[in-house]
Amino acid sequence: MTHALNEGPEPPEKLIMGIDPGTNVMGYAIIEVRGQRVKVLEYDVLNLGKNKKLTNHAQKLEFIFTQVTRLIEQFLPDELAIEAPFYGVNVQSMLKLGRAQGVAIAAALARQIPYVEYAPSRVKQSVTGNGQASKEQVAAMVVQILKIDADPSKLLDATDALAVALCHHFQSGPTMRLTTTKAGGKPGGPKKKAGATAASWDSFITNNPGRVK
Repeated sequence: MTHALNEGPEPPEKLIMGIDPGTNVMGYAIIEVRGQRVKVLEYDVLNLGKNKKLTNHAQKLEFIFTQVTRLIEQFLPDELAIEAPFYGVNVQSMLKLGRAQGVAIAAALARQIPYVEYAPSRVKQSVTGNGQASKEQVAAMVVQILKIDADPSKLLDATDALAVALCHHFQSGPTMRLTTTKAGGKPGGPKKKAGATAASWDSFITNNPGRVK
């Protein structure tokens, strides 16, 4: 469902597109910012896993690029905020998630739209105050902050995308064409133990069964 912009003399200060990338389900959202007021224009998912026409990974990537481009042309966002891939030991799943993120970013760059990527923990911390919050907790807080009715028909990936857009609004930091450091991350920081990383990745897959396939 699309919520159209209110007609009036005052243009929105900024439109932010938020994306929660995935090759099975990808959440997306568009928010309108006027000062500290935020209005939801659209939030939903691309359910690639249920699209029988997408029979391989390459077709899914092309579909993501095409649909993100369509959304950009429809809403004309000023900036893209996108969740960074969760790094773990399952290399193939990580690569698939990274490619999904990459083609969404490429669609934005092709339209001269700057982007920022945020670590999942940074998004959760920004919206809920807890970097380890569950998807349900994120959804509940997003609904409360944005004063929207909870829609049980929408997958949690849609509210995750809203959370990414909100996180970017809250940070109010500079956007960039190219980025080598995720917002909320520090290059060259202490490395996690392999066991801890594996456990974290297993937890991520358990909590996000539809993100990678």
